[in-house]
Amino acid sequence: MTDDDIARGPADGLRALAHPLRLRLLSLLTGQPMSAAEAARELGETQANVSYHLRRLHAAGLLEPAGEVLVRGGRAKRYRHDPDSGTTVDATTGDEFQLLTAALADELRRRSRSRVAGAPGALTDAELWVAPEVWRRAAQLADELGSLLHEAARPPHAPGTVRVGATMVLFQMAAGGGTAGEPAAEGMAERMAEPMAEGI
Repeated sequence: MTDDDIARGPADGLRALAHPLRLRLLSLLTGQPMSAAEAARELGETQANVSYHLRRLHAAGLLEPAGEVLVRGGRAKRYRHDPDSGTTVDATTGDEFQLLTAALADELRRRSRSRVAGAPGALTDAELWVAPEVWRRAAQLADELGSLLHEAARPPHAPGTVRVGATMVLFQMAAGGGTAGEPAAEGMAERMAEPMAEGI
């Protein structure tokens, strides 16, 4: 399959994000450009699987070519992730947003198994009502924190660095107490699993 075989469109970026391995690749390729073989070694995945997911991310506009590396007499493309490319991706439906949050939840569970007990960290969870200006300020601070971390990203295992996990999902909720207009919970897991199984 080539990049041209992969459909491109507004939802493609969202669906490309909604996969735990692709989220790991984006994080990895923020700190250092890598080829499929290099990324596969770092993540403990097969090169064929990583190559497939890299093509999906590139087709969605979330990765950009960053030179080539010699591999057994041939050449392999290296890719890098520009964190600002994520601003072009938007969930237009409740289903799309739930696909993404499900992938983020899976990644959070995986990362939490590597948490260093007692190390500095932060945890916040809330569902509450605040003034619009407070909400705007909170969203701005979250953007600034995300930019700080992404801009400071270094290659894996670089001297003088620590491995950290950061997951933030901030969103405005419907004023009602329920989820009117959202699909019923029954069957949601099955619908979410279908696109996330691609390429596995």
